[in-house]
Amino acid sequence: MTFVVPFDGSDLAEAALVRAVEYGRALEEDVAAVTVVPERTRYAREKGWIDEDEPYDVDAVVDCLREQVEALASDATFEYERIREFPPEDRIADHVERLALEHDPSVVFLGSDNVGRVVTPLTSVGVHVAAERSYDVFVVRHVSPPKVDTIQPHTEFYDRSQ
Repeated sequence: MTFVVPFDGSDLAEAALVRAVEYGRALEEDVAAVTVVPERTRYAREKGWIDEDEPYDVDAVVDCLREQVEALASDATFEYERIREFPPEDRIADHVERLALEHDPSVVFLGSDNVGRVVTPLTSVGVHVAAERSYDVFVVRHVSPPKVDTIQPHTEFYDRSQ
């Protein structure tokens, strides 16, 4: 079994990855980060992968995401899938979910400030990934150290985020 983190490079995705690493160390679980990269400039700009006037180099974005994962979780695996289209969030979530399921996850760590709210936005990949019933979901809503005494915080990450 593995802890899987859908990773898009955002602050909360980073926090989810760090939390998965922290729990993974304590529970001796492997960690995998999975990413879906649509080959559409608009999506890359919306995610903050490129600036407004910057050309979209998909390979460079994948390399950058891989480097982020390696910096935060050197033992984690990183897998990605490039897709040509810019589908609705639920279809992107299908790709993320398929990548996650390939790892037979025991828990998926989601960085999201809106998963699980009474009113759920329809534009959240996390909402759709969280709906899968074959694994538990750990939602990370804050970039802060874990509050469980037996979990050792990833000190470099929290020092950097303050």
